[in-house]
Amino acid sequence: METLDLNDKQLNASRIGLGTWAIGGWMWGGTDEAQSIRTIQSAPDHGVTLIDTAPVYGFGASEEIVGKAVKQGAMRDKVVLATKCALEWDSKERVVRNASKQRVLKEADDSLRRLRTDVIDVLQVHWPDPNVDVRETAEAMAELRDAGKIRAIGVSNFTPEQMTSFSEVAAIDIAQNPYNLFERGIDDDVFPWVRENDTRLLAYGALCRGLLSGRMHANREFPGDDLRNNDPKFQQPRFGQYLAAVDELETFAHDNYGKHVLDLAIRWVLDQYPRSIALWGARKPEQLDAVDDVWGWQLDASARAQIEQIVDRHVTDPVGPEFMAPPAQK
Repeated sequence: METLDLNDKQLNASRIGLGTWAIGGWMWGGTDEAQSIRTIQSAPDHGVTLIDTAPVYGFGASEEIVGKAVKQGAMRDKVVLATKCALEWDSKERVVRNASKQRVLKEADDSLRRLRTDVIDVLQVHWPDPNVDVRETAEAMAELRDAGKIRAIGVSNFTPEQMTSFSEVAAIDIAQNPYNLFERGIDDDVFPWVRENDTRLLAYGALCRGLLSGRMHANREFPGDDLRNNDPKFQQPRFGQYLAAVDELETFAHDNYGKHVLDLAIRWVLDQYPRSIALWGARKPEQLDAVDDVWGWQLDASARAQIEQIVDRHVTDPVGPEFMAPPAQK
């Protein structure tokens, strides 16, 4: 397992993190708590020490499950807990952005309680709020850090301009953005910023909602409120384009490395930037087995270019992850 210091203060984490949005159930067709706990507790067996969650994932459910799993498994000294703030909800149908200082401070205390810990290793602003000065949000985060409630500060889905303004008040340790072979929108803006500022990149959606797992097929159906029912990538004719790319990527991975497309997709994220971490969503322990196949090999620049050419050749009508963005308050 490759590791990374998250803030130059010996806060070390694995370069693959367990993403727990699906574990919260909301927008993923429900959850199985006992199975989720087993999944979280099995993560360190594969070297996965970073666990990423958020209050909005199941409206507290994901954090509760993570906290219970870590407590029951006596894992707190083995894992890095990352969560988020700056979203609020008045029902399970309406989620809006709220990055006010009051909201951020309250959410931190709520997360500490649900996670059953006295300190959050990484707290991230989930989405920028156009109704709140980013400096106000940064002040709240700095206050939490200075009070010892959090160890590292992150921002998620921020633009370079927003990160620059935020950094005038509080240093950013981690930027979390969507990044995978099918969603490379940050290449031209966020990536140059994190490189210039030596900031860690936490790539969410590294397998693009399972598209890059190699287990999708044209007739796949998704239950209940699964967000993929509304994801343009999973609607024809786009779905066929993405599946065709996955098929050729599987062949490329097998012929050149003896690997699968899933291994290739994660390795591609990690090799794009030495200070990157890929989030790996899993709800069952066996879904983490493939983590072991990511280590011990790399993709050079030529291979990464060939991989991107395969994607661009098949996906002629690409679409980003914009459908997931929650609205600002009116």
